[in-house]
Formats: sequence, C-alpha cells, structure tokens
Amino acid sequence: MEIKDAIIRAKENDQKAFNFLLDTFWDDVYGFQLKRIQNENDAEDITIQTFSRAFDRIETFDDNYKFKTWLITISKNIHIDLLRKEKNSISRVISNDDKSVYQILDESPTPEDKLITDQNLAKLLRDIKKLKPHYQEIINMRYFQELSYKEISVQLEEPINNVKVKLLRAKKLLAEIIQSK
Repeated sequence: MEIKDAIIRAKENDQKAFNFLLDTFWDDVYGFQLKRIQNENDAEDITIQTFSRAFDRIETFDDNYKFKTWLITISKNIHIDLLRKEKNSISRVISNDDKSVYQILDESPTPEDKLITDQNLAKLLRDIKKLKPHYQEIINMRYFQELSYKEISVQLEEPINNVKVKLLRAKKLLAEIIQSK
C-alpha cells in the first residue's frame, strides 16, 4: 500500500489504512519525541496521543504537505501543551529579600471533588460496558490494571502495534458514546 492511498483510505475510515500509517510512521514520531524528552514512557504516550489526534482529524490533512511532517508538527504541539500545563501547576513568588521561592499549588482533591470523581467513574464504567468485549478488556488492562503496552501484547498474544491501534479505537468509540449523551 502506498502512503497516499493509505491516507485516502484512512479518510474513508478504513482500519487497515490506519494500521498501515501507524506502522509506517510510529518509529519516526516516537524517535522524535524520545530525542526531545528522553523518557520512553512519556515519548510513547505523546506518540499515541499524536496518532489519536491525527486519526481523529485525518480529513483536515492537506495532500500538498508530507504526512510525516504533519504528524511531527502535531506531536510537537502536544509536547508544548504538556509543558505549558506543567509550568502552570507551579507558580513563582518573589519574596522581600529577592530570593526566588516556588509555591506549589495544592491540587489534592476536596471531599466534594472525590464525590464527583466517584460519580463520574460510575458513569464512565457504564459507558465502557457499552463497548464490545474486546474493547472493554483492553481499556481495563491499560487504565484500570495499568499494564504497559508490552504486557497487554503478551497477555492478548497480539503484536504491540495492534494493541495500540485497538486502544486508540476503543478510546475513540468511548468518546463517541460519551459525546452522544
């Protein structure tokens, strides 16, 4: 399959085309992030977010540009957004004697936050049960059992890229269920 053909087919929601594009460009995006942040887990998470965002917005891709460049740009923007969030969680305060002091914001949940979180979790679990069993299983393994992609791959006896695509698809379907309410 050619890249241009895969992009056209992906715009028509062809799962094989998505898999082909993921397999073709995974190493490029992952390698780019690994060089930037030098943390394998964070690089992998950002890479998955990159493909998720790209596949959700594949129809906006302009054929006048290279697909790899488009993916790298998305990846770079996701990383920048994460850095901004980290920066905003710590505020800098200058004291009278001109020494810098860092005041870390207290982000621990209040009792009300805990109650809301519990209610939202119950709703989320009901929504997850609306997915097909294999999607429920992969979401459970990744987010509730907190298994790595490699561990899930071993348990399901599937290639790691299939696990990533399935998880991507499961999250997209779950988002559609949640948004349809």
